[in-house]
Amino acid sequence: MLALLFPGQGAQSEGFLHRLPQHRVVNDTLAEASDVLGLDVLTLDTGPALDSTVAVQIGLTISGVALTRALAEQGLTAQISAGLSVGAYPAAVSCGALEFRHALTMVRRRAELMEAAYPSGYGLAAIAGLTEHQTETLAAQHADEVGQQARQRVYIGNVNAPRQIVIAGANDALDAFIARALAAGARKATRLAVSVPSHCELLAQASDELLAWSRELPFQRPRDIYIGNRGGRPLYSAEAIREDLATNMRYTVRWFDALTAMREIGASVLVEAPPGQVLTDIAREQFPDTVALAASTLPFDRLVPTIRRRLEQD
Repeated sequence: MLALLFPGQGAQSEGFLHRLPQHRVVNDTLAEASDVLGLDVLTLDTGPALDSTVAVQIGLTISGVALTRALAEQGLTAQISAGLSVGAYPAAVSCGALEFRHALTMVRRRAELMEAAYPSGYGLAAIAGLTEHQTETLAAQHADEVGQQARQRVYIGNVNAPRQIVIAGANDALDAFIARALAAGARKATRLAVSVPSHCELLAQASDELLAWSRELPFQRPRDIYIGNRGGRPLYSAEAIREDLATNMRYTVRWFDALTAMREIGASVLVEAPPGQVLTDIAREQFPDTVALAASTLPFDRLVPTIRRRLEQD
């Protein structure tokens, strides 16, 4: 079975939309997005533009859908779709639960709400080498020492693997926690290229607003399997996917659970949409017997036959 993985914010790099495959379907997707949003979407991946949460999240959505459509045009349609954070939106398009144009407008609204709630001074940090329990314990110790005010605390935002945890919070709190984590034995602790405190209670109000706003958008029952962010399990109804998309900014992303579910369902070939290969690296490390390919590392005319060959070998 083929599974498509869609990366979240932090995977972006300057020019990533311009590096998409030179393919008619990709060009049509870029043109459609530009028409829906009323702007030239190829301006969203410049260096200055990538400072904007709105530009980055829209760009990642476009990139994921462009690859999905290009593969489908070659007869490669995923049976399973999953995305990390904003990557859940192209995943919802991939499985047929949401139209592309509606995904674009919802992502734009999502990013605007996140950016308005925390325009500066907040972000994410990745902690490698500590378990979720160890990280939670350190976060509780941190809160006991610095106080319980929201700006002083840190929160677990992603569980990407058993010892790959992402935390969210204010810049000062993150810097202090990085030092604490390294002292406690973390192998690595670094800030990510994300300027909002994603996947924690700091975004509860923005999440509620997005869910209410999304009621005007039509969702459909997915034709293929969609793996949710919050629980890391398949979601089968239109309303469950709507809620997952609207509220995933508020809750911890259980990406390792999502990967495990894909394996249990029968995914044998995982393909990560551009840009980057973070999700590919996680899959290869945690499930070395599963084929994981990063689309951004292969020319499209090599990617397609590689996927086909790997599926035939399954």
